[in-house]
Amino acid sequence: MSEHASSRTDVHRMRSLVPGAEPFLFPGGEPRILLVHGFTGSPKEMRWLGERLQGAGFTVLGVRLFGHATKMADMLRARREDWLACLEDGYHILGGPKSRIVVAGLSMGGALSLVFGSRFPVAGVAAMSTPYELPAHPLVRWLRPLRGLIPLIGLFWRYASKVAIGWHDAEAASDHFEYPAYPIRSGLELDELLLEMRRGLPAISAPVLLMHARHDPAVPPAHMPAIFDDLGTNDKRMVWFEESGHVLTKDAQREQVFGEVADFVRRVGGGASWRRTADAVPGDERPGGGQG
Repeated sequence: MSEHASSRTDVHRMRSLVPGAEPFLFPGGEPRILLVHGFTGSPKEMRWLGERLQGAGFTVLGVRLFGHATKMADMLRARREDWLACLEDGYHILGGPKSRIVVAGLSMGGALSLVFGSRFPVAGVAAMSTPYELPAHPLVRWLRPLRGLIPLIGLFWRYASKVAIGWHDAEAASDHFEYPAYPIRSGLELDELLLEMRRGLPAISAPVLLMHARHDPAVPPAHMPAIFDDLGTNDKRMVWFEESGHVLTKDAQREQVFGEVADFVRRVGGGASWRRTADAVPGDERPGGGQG
């Protein structure tokens, strides 16, 4: 084996990140966009959106949240402060408060984006498939009452089975990467993060774009209007998608999702005045049902 080939083999053995799930930076102009993936996911689920936004002329950074895209056991050490610190790192890499930065996230990434938008000056926030609270799952029924015992429980039960996220594009589903189970300790951190998000929604003054699949099996559709109603900003909009599952950035209607995000970034990045209360697709009705 040549020295060059041996070097490549050594690098491969030293890898910590899952191949294809690395963070990314696509250089371009302003405004600048910080993309945030979801719970147990990876930057890979935001890459297609990032490529499209760079093609529209924007600078795009897709961060990797702590404990993700490595091995599932790493998430057991992750805390919500670690995830928020990843956004803060990305924010400052993009120029911080001196730059016009839009934060956009999927699922838990949307919740992190909203928390971040309540604490830092941003040009706008786009939140996709974002939960208002932990969706219905057998784990949730005992997670909060037994939170003090989680470290002990974690000694013999670390992971819980996942719920379906729904796919309309089978090819995109086959390309998707996520951990195969929910780390229970991380579920507690997600619950606390969503509490912080709900408390911070009235403090958000930047424009907000919310997007959700009408038939999302992972996060009930009623969560989007719940977030919408609590937002402090008057510059807010809801968009529904009829033929997608939970992962809006990769499923069948991703091109429409990319277009909505790009239009939002152009508008808030240019400082144009715009006021709307809601814009649902195809109608303006709100979904019924509980919030899980």
